[in-house]
Amino acid sequence: MKTRAKRDRSDIQSWLWGEILLAGLLGASLALFLAYPVLQTRYDLPELRLVLQTSMFGAGLLVAVLGAARYSADGRRIDLLLASGFFVTALSSIAFVIAPRFGGGDARPAEAWSALIGAIAGMTLIAAAPFAKGRSKYRDWAIANAVAAVGIGLFVAWSLLRALGSALPPLTPLPSDSQPFYLTGTLALQALVTLIALVGWGVRFVRGGEDMARWLALGFTLMLFAALHLVFQPLLAGDFVSQGDFLKMLAYLVILVGAWRTIRSAEFGRAVAEERARVAREIHDGLAQYLFAVSTHASMLESGAPVSEIAPRLKEAASLAQQEARFAILALSSASGTAPFDAALRRYVEFLTADGALEVELEVDRAIRLAPDEQIEIFRIVQEGLANVRKHANATRAEVTIGQRPYGERFVTIHDDGDGFDGEGLPAGQGLKNMRARAESIEGGFSLRSSPGRGTALEIVLRT
Repeated sequence: MKTRAKRDRSDIQSWLWGEILLAGLLGASLALFLAYPVLQTRYDLPELRLVLQTSMFGAGLLVAVLGAARYSADGRRIDLLLASGFFVTALSSIAFVIAPRFGGGDARPAEAWSALIGAIAGMTLIAAAPFAKGRSKYRDWAIANAVAAVGIGLFVAWSLLRALGSALPPLTPLPSDSQPFYLTGTLALQALVTLIALVGWGVRFVRGGEDMARWLALGFTLMLFAALHLVFQPLLAGDFVSQGDFLKMLAYLVILVGAWRTIRSAEFGRAVAEERARVAREIHDGLAQYLFAVSTHASMLESGAPVSEIAPRLKEAASLAQQEARFAILALSSASGTAPFDAALRRYVEFLTADGALEVELEVDRAIRLAPDEQIEIFRIVQEGLANVRKHANATRAEVTIGQRPYGERFVTIHDDGDGFDGEGLPAGQGLKNMRARAESIEGGFSLRSSPGRGTALEIVLRT
């Protein structure tokens, strides 16, 4: 616990120093641009502006989808607000900024103002997310309802702005000394909401250590200075590109990376939890039965049963219980990540072949990449396959290969030199059914070849 707390404090300190350094550099560059207006470069690049806007829309939409996926799994309000905020921002961008440009014209004042209002509304939802607690009771359609409600509000605002027509002031590049007060105030409000989002996600990381909060705080640091650039150099409409646009694009990329890392981590955590539950079931179905047998035979000895008759059974039951316990420990070790996958397999093979009754050659391609769920199921398939070889095949040698063919296909094969059987004439046993089911659970193909006197070979082709 002390080591973990020390590590957490170290992570927080590293993050704080990184934030201070980043904010210092961005603040110094902003001050330099303000002190020397000649450095405030504006590039008349309509194609690049459209590319940046489309890229930010795509990144924001992906973050929203990832947040929605996490919300559908956990139902937390924080993910509801986060996903809704990015959905609103992305949809207002595509509706009021990108679509008019693809239509062949520039965004009119009504569309430009609606896009700015939509960005502020989306950022408000995102800023409120780190302060949300608990889980939503009404998970179905919650995100869609939130986005629809904000979307209706934006549509009403756009309709009212369209009604103003030529009376509506345009959002076009203007010199800073002649910038209208209403534009400065609106952009300052956007920067304030972004600052609240930065503080909220930063506090959440310090208190809870969530990796997603760290990346969001970093992204909104970049977003804040992008908003401040707009306060002093508004380029909300037209074909111009400035430093703030590049900062905003970088912020979206950072946030997208954080969201992806969080989803991948959650998937791995769920895989580990599912495997632990599976191991618990197997302990109950296997180890518990052998321990019950040990207890039964011990009771029979206490009742006066002949030692010569009961002792061999007791010894056998105790040996099988010990074997099942070791199998479970190896599986948990592999699933929790405390031992590399190939190391856990080698330990299992060493244990299985310790008495010399079966020789096993294990080959694992070092270049192969296996997902957490694939590691878990392949470990179990190899475990069950070799157990079948030992118990039923009368084999002296088996080969296990986990590799990758030159054209990229990943595979697992188990060969033995045992008796073999008529694969077409005999029904599949429970062991083969279990291996086939495990292969299907990771979207792998399962095939078996066997004939009397020629051994057995099974192959699992993994998903591409």
